[in-house]
Amino acid sequence: MSRKGNCLDNACAECFFGTLKSESFYTSKFKDIDELKIAIEDYIRYYNT
Repeated sequence: MSRKGNCLDNACAECFFGTLKSESFYTSKFKDIDELKIAIEDYIRYYNT
């Protein structure tokens, strides 16, 4: 059963979000939340192709 704060229970999701943060989030500045949402959607589309 998954526990809060245990990354080993959720390794696939942790890996994806770590990659998202390092390749997109930490390397960019966003003007507002809408720009951030678009960047996340674009990255997910890129990641899945």
